[in-house]
Amino acid sequence: MHIEIDTDVCIGAGQCALTAPSVFTQDDDGFSALLPGKEDGGGDPLVMEAARACPVHAITVKEPTG
Repeated sequence: MHIEIDTDVCIGAGQCALTAPSVFTQDDDGFSALLPGKEDGGGDPLVMEAARACPVHAITVKEPTG
């Protein structure tokens, strides 16, 4: 999977980091960020739930095609 965070939309609610802390964190300004090496979700089953938990829908998760 491929995870994208729209930093122009993110408001720093932190729901992603609370839901999937092995993949998401918050940067020094409090906005969502991916942990290093977790750009593909690291196999965490909570990534999709973390994206759904975002109140402003700043996280997009795309499954590989083909």
